[in-house]
Amino acid sequence: MSSSAPIRGITPREGYRLWSRVYDTQPNPLLTLEERFLETLLPSVTGLEVVDLGCGTGRWLARLASRNPKSLVGVDFSAEMLEQAERKLGGTAKLLVGDCEKVPLSSACADLIVCSFLGSYIENLAHLAEQVRRMLRPGGSVFFTDLHTATATKFGWRRGFSIDGEHVDIASYPRSIEDTLLSFEGAGLRAVALLEPHFGEPEFAVFEKAGKQSDCDASSGHPAIFVLQLRPSMEKLPADGEQDTEVALKSIHGACIALGGEEIASGDLHIHQGRIAFVGKAQGLSEQTQAAKDGSIDLGGFLILPGLINAHDHLEFALFPRLGKGGYHNFVEWAQDIHYPGNSPVLEHRAVPKDSRLWWGGIRNLLSGVTTVCHHNPYVAEVFDEGFVVRVLRDFGWAHSVSMDGDFARRNQETPPDQPFIIHLAEGIDEQSSAEIFELFQEHALDDRTVIIHGLGLDEHGRNLLRSVGGALVWCPTSNVFLFGRTLSCDALQQFSRVALGSDSPLTSEGDLLDEIRFAREIVGVDEGQLFASVTTSAADVLRVRDGQGTLRVGALADFFAVRDRGVSSAKALSTLCWRDVELVVIGGLVHLASSEMHRRLPETLTAELQLLEIDGEPRWIRAPLSRLYSDAIRHLPGEVKLGGRRVRYAFPA
Repeated sequence: MSSSAPIRGITPREGYRLWSRVYDTQPNPLLTLEERFLETLLPSVTGLEVVDLGCGTGRWLARLASRNPKSLVGVDFSAEMLEQAERKLGGTAKLLVGDCEKVPLSSACADLIVCSFLGSYIENLAHLAEQVRRMLRPGGSVFFTDLHTATATKFGWRRGFSIDGEHVDIASYPRSIEDTLLSFEGAGLRAVALLEPHFGEPEFAVFEKAGKQSDCDASSGHPAIFVLQLRPSMEKLPADGEQDTEVALKSIHGACIALGGEEIASGDLHIHQGRIAFVGKAQGLSEQTQAAKDGSIDLGGFLILPGLINAHDHLEFALFPRLGKGGYHNFVEWAQDIHYPGNSPVLEHRAVPKDSRLWWGGIRNLLSGVTTVCHHNPYVAEVFDEGFVVRVLRDFGWAHSVSMDGDFARRNQETPPDQPFIIHLAEGIDEQSSAEIFELFQEHALDDRTVIIHGLGLDEHGRNLLRSVGGALVWCPTSNVFLFGRTLSCDALQQFSRVALGSDSPLTSEGDLLDEIRFAREIVGVDEGQLFASVTTSAADVLRVRDGQGTLRVGALADFFAVRDRGVSSAKALSTLCWRDVELVVIGGLVHLASSEMHRRLPETLTAELQLLEIDGEPRWIRAPLSRLYSDAIRHLPGEVKLGGRRVRYAFPA
């Protein structure tokens, strides 16, 4: 669609002078929608210099102020809007009155630039694009949003506001997405993300509150806005190793892409050197549409989810059965009950080479869509560094527990300040378990880096103490229930400010990370959105991983998995999945797991290194040395090999 003729009304300057009086008090579903989707694309702003052009009352500056940017600058032509911003921001941002076509800032001054609903008020968008390119530093990104012109035209939407009972139209310059892209391409900026979201449940609530449900119903299913992420045309993303080979996946087409728990984009996902290079609709974007034939797959009818982060496991115990009888008061009682290394079944399982057991632990995670796991034991570089089946975190400090690790305070002090310190704590229901956090505090081993595993025994004082220092919890519900007959309630979980979910090992857990999610939803009643975050973005925050794990944003590691699209939100879909639903897992652009159907769909170059494993009768093609691993297992384990309680079988080639 070509750009429309200018829409008449009072000037934007006069309009926003008037609108400033009520701007922050009027519910606006367009802003709600934009905030939801733009948030899924934004990188961490820690240490970045951020400029918001057309910042208005400081909506985005206020959202970013708590995320440790190096600086925040807002520019707007309306002094009245900036007065509102100043009240809101309290000096956390520098605010400038200025023309966004002649921005009063130096060149190369910004790492990230936001242009929220600005373009429609700019007569010559090419001038704005040139200013943005001038200000943007190498490696930076621009985030540009605006009203979707095609939908606005179809339904007669007007740019304006109501005040004193009257509607006021503001003059604007509607443009198509194609014309917008051309303006930025002319300035040397290319799109790496293009989203065209339509209203969802959060916006429906805003419409209803404003008494405009009929407007919502009429436009349902139509894109209301568009969201662009732009980068300098000649720049390339950093590589994740040497993944851009003929065996790496280059692009996915036609899928639904889960950007967040409620935010889904339809379109394409492109990969370059192991990282996500483009997300969204690639129509009209010539550079992104020519994917290599051998590296492309159509996944219409599938939902792409970010690879899950398992915040707690002991990989070497994946082949073990559950041990113990339950009814314990603390984990020490359990450990004493099962610690008979010379007896069956511990004797036979320990005889399996440890490196093989670690591999089986990785496969157990892979089957459930996990692509990153925190292994609470020493990092085994010779196993994990080269070609392992999932990513295993390396950069963290740890101790086993207060009761079994007398030097936990020293281990905490030796942990680098930018890494988490992880420890089993309050794993029980007695006074001893409850008191452990205070011992940690007295030894100066409790701070914002501290991540406690379990936390079941904490009382309200203990939970408040952890929250006050900014510490985090990793929750393993089925392990808690098996050992102690209970786990944390929803109310108790709300008292922790940062929560991630872990599977623990099959020694005590029910199955895998997807089993934990279903248990937490169905039995404990945890909110679907909270659970989605606990294995994606919240888990990444807790474990301080910085390569985009848990997201599908541009620049993130290309770690994701595919399931059948059920037409529900990402969070709802995730809360009902089991391992059989996982049909494709990609890590760093390489296919690590494929169902039989995916194996048939994928080009042979992408599956040549996969081997076939049968799990409870279900075939999965896996990137692992299965012949060696299965030989190591059956040599020592009588009868059958079980992985997380599920029977596995490998058919040796004839």
